[in-house]
Parts: sequence; structure tokens; C-alpha cells
Amino acid sequence: MSNGLKITLRAGERIFINGGVLKVDRKVSIELMNDVIFLLEQHVMKPDDTTTPLRQLYFMIQMILMDPALHLKARTMAKESVSSLASISERQIVHGLMEINELLDADRPFEALKKVRTLLPLEAATTAQAQELSKEVA
Repeated sequence: MSNGLKITLRAGERIFINGGVLKVDRKVSIELMNDVIFLLEQHVMKPDDTTTPLRQLYFMIQMILMDPALHLKARTMAKESVSSLASISERQIVHGLMEINELLDADRPFEALKKVRTLLPLEAATTAQAQELSKEVA
């Protein structure tokens, strides 16, 4: 029995593995047989999409995974970002940020990235509520 992780990619899709980029020309299944750092293309955030504090944090953590040469710098920036976000009033986001900080301390950036992804809808809802309140006050 295999202990690998099987991933199926569609034609033209890319996967980022240990800082390298692989692009497949047809549908293919690959099995990763050892521990590697990878990101699927659909989970990669482009710099233009870093329009909120949590999206910026996501991008920093993503860089830990995508560019091993930037690992330490990106990790330091991500931890500083988590600290600067401590003033957020939404309890679920603050709790998530504490988890993210622990995951970064444990050098588990993939899990930290997944946690940020779960907080993005909360951030969007909180931002929308704040915008509605500011319209009512104006």
C-alpha cells in the first residue's frame, strides 16, 4: 500500500513544488511519495489580489511555500503581520490569528495558509458590515 499523496491536474494546470513550477499539458495524476512543500495553482494568490490585511498575510505565507530562498524572510513578515492584526475586533478572526501564529512557530506554513483561507470570508463579511455602518452614519 502506498503512503503517497495523489493529486490530479487538468491540462494546462500548474503545481508549485519545493519552489519549482510544473505545468502539465494533459490531464494527469501524480503521486507525491515523500514530504514536499506544494501549492496547487488554484490556491495561489496573485499580488494584485492582496487587497485586505488577511489577503496580504495569505500572500506572505504563500511565499514561504513557493520560494524556499525567501522562507525565513517571508515567515518573519507573516509573524509581524499577525502581530499587527491583533487590533481586529472580530473574535473568530483573532482566535484564528492566534492559531496561525502557533502554526508559523511550529514551521507548519501549509496548515497556516489553510487557516487564513478559512478566515477570508469572515474578513469580507466584517468589512461589508463596516462599510454598511459608515454609509448609515454618513
